[in-house]
This record gives sequence, C-alpha cells and structure tokens, in this order.
Amino acid sequence: MSDNDDVPFNRNFPLKAGAVEEVRPGVRRVLCNNPSPFTFTGTVSYIIGQGNVAIIDPGPDDQAHAAALLDAVRGETVSHIFVTHTHRDHSPNTARIKQATGAPVYAEGPHRASRPRFESEKHNPESGSDRDFVPDIRIAHGDVVEGAGWRLEAVATPGHTANHLAFAWPERKFNFVGDHVMGWSTSIVAPPDGSMIDYMESLDRLAAREEDLYFSGHGPEIPEGQRFVRFLIRHRKAREASILHRLAKGETDIPTMVRAIYIGIDPRLTTAAGYSVLAHLEDLVARGVVATDGDPVIGGTYRMAG
Repeated sequence: MSDNDDVPFNRNFPLKAGAVEEVRPGVRRVLCNNPSPFTFTGTVSYIIGQGNVAIIDPGPDDQAHAAALLDAVRGETVSHIFVTHTHRDHSPNTARIKQATGAPVYAEGPHRASRPRFESEKHNPESGSDRDFVPDIRIAHGDVVEGAGWRLEAVATPGHTANHLAFAWPERKFNFVGDHVMGWSTSIVAPPDGSMIDYMESLDRLAAREEDLYFSGHGPEIPEGQRFVRFLIRHRKAREASILHRLAKGETDIPTMVRAIYIGIDPRLTTAAGYSVLAHLEDLVARGVVATDGDPVIGGTYRMAG
C-alpha cells in the first residue's frame, strides 16, 4: 500500500474481553467488555513491566474489568497508574484499581473543555466525560516517569480532549497513544470538548517522534506508527477539502455537509460526524477561510469567506 492511499484501517482484533495477552515482552493488554460504535470491541487497558508494573487506562466504571486487571497482576506490585484522558470509557475504573493497589495516579489533570462554551450552544457533547477524576500527580509534556524496567515519557496530544496525553517508551520505540490514534477508525473530535486545531498539531508532534509501534485505547496495535499518522493527516485534510468543496456551491448547514461527505455512515454516528465537521469549521473560521454569523456552533450556517 502506498502512502497515497486512504487510511489502512485494521479491524482484525480477536482479543476476548477479560483475557490477558502479552502483545510484546513487557506489554500485556486486557480488553473491557464495553463494545459500541465509539469504542469498537471495547477499551484496552495495558500492563507495563513485570513484577513491579504500571497500568495504563483502567477503563470504564466496570467491576468485572477491574477484577480482570487485578487478576492479571496477581502476585505482582502495581506501582503506577497512568490515564491518557478523562472520557468515561478510560478513567472511571481508576478509583477501583487505586483502592486495590495503593498506586498513585498520573495524568495531565482533571477534565476540561478545549475552549469555553458559547452562549448559543445548547447540546452538551461532554456527557461522555469523567468529571470526578483527579490525578494524584499531574504530569506535562516531556515529563518522564520511571519504574522497574520501564521508562515512560508524557507526550502532550490534545485534540480528542484538552487533557489527552500519550505515553512513549522511547527505548522500546513504543507509544501508548490512547484515543488520539486508533487503528480501527478515526478519532472523534467534538468541540468544545475537542479541538481540530489541537488535534492536527498533536498528529504532527507524534509524526516527528521516533516511536513506531503504537498501542491504542481501542483496537489492535499499529505498526509503522508515523506512517499511519501521515495517513490520518492526509485523511483530515481531505475531509477539510470536502467541506470546502461543498461550501463552494453555496452557504449551507452542518447536517447538509454530513449527508454530502459521510456517504453510508452508521446512523448512530451521524451526530458525532456533525461535531467532527464542526471541529473542521472552527479551524477554517479561525483561519479566515470560512465565515459564519456569530460563533461557529453546531446549528450555524457556513459560507466561504470573502
């Protein structure tokens, strides 16, 4: 497959919920039984190291998944818990794992939106956010946390959420990328929770790094990570071009653009697609390419600027 083709998604992920799989030496994964159009087969939690271990993304508020994770590390010591971001399918189970292990929790910070909510915004796209989460130790881009036989570096990857972090293991050329990059589908970027401007900058940041094997919050691992990120960048730019192509025909609203751009979309994802289009439009309005009356919101109408 050449770099000019569309994103080479891989939906082959036979891992069963609750099972423990050593996907690489020093990296185990456990799948939560929370499949959906947004989570694919479910949330993947990772166990790093051997003997003294770290857990990345304990998952949703799910007793069975917490039990499976604790069973996977029976006889070992959990020294660290890392959380990539504060959506309800990634962080709520943290409290159970911390209570059982006593391990401190590392993350960028509590949930926050990428921008203030506009007065005219009625819908609350943040219903999926975990507003109760507070880390024990706040970490920022470039911070390094070391454990027994592993070393993780925080990589700021805002976009899907404002507080999204990836955790790179530079010596192994691994990167635990949360929901910023997924092998089975594109990530949802829904303002004001998410920001397309931030998302694209974060893709560039990942592409410039050395890590080439990505472990995602949903779905299979992603080989040739930087190449896959370049696919995603081109995909997002093609989506932007589709929006501009539609706007070149005249002023229109977001539902009309979704129907024109997302042919054959799962109806359950139509609302999310609308917010993804809005994320692109926010970026285009900020750059002066597209105009709208008032703030760029989901119910607005949009036209080419000038």
